Amino acid sequence: MKIVIQRVLSASCTVEGESISNIGIGLLVFCGVTATDTEDDIKKAAKKIAGIRIFRNDAGKMSLSVNDVGGSIMLISNFTLCADCSHGRRPEFLSAAPAAKAEDYYNKLAALIRETTPVKLGVFGGDMRISAENYGPVTVYLDTAQL
Repeated sequence: MKIVIQRVLSASCTVEGESISNIGIGLLVFCGVTATDTEDDIKKAAKKIAGIRIFRNDAGKMSLSVNDVGGSIMLISNFTLCADCSHGRRPEFLSAAPAAKAEDYYNKLAALIRETTPVKLGVFGGDMRISAENYGPVTVYLDTAQL
């Protein structure tokens, strides 16, 4: 899984002008499922996302998790994270998982994170508009193949 985590003060998702979900302080997480991902990747991703310590403590050091600050997570499916831009100018998405697998893994990831942290979702495969007030900015990229 390829994951981008942004620390946010707020984030919202709309589809066709309708508000689907929103959060206050927390993490905006974009997730791309690759064809080679396994159930183990879901577990690794869930643990890392819920536990990543990228919020500041009273001393100004990044040592607090989203749970420590009472925040939530907005999880957005994003197959374009699987893009291969090494040839030409048009990205290829051959490493992205088929839609059925990607949706299943996306929902399983949300369920695992939800065991410890409030999670809001976008619409899988939807034409979403995501708004965020990035806090920092702090943006982290994870690849479960490297965890």
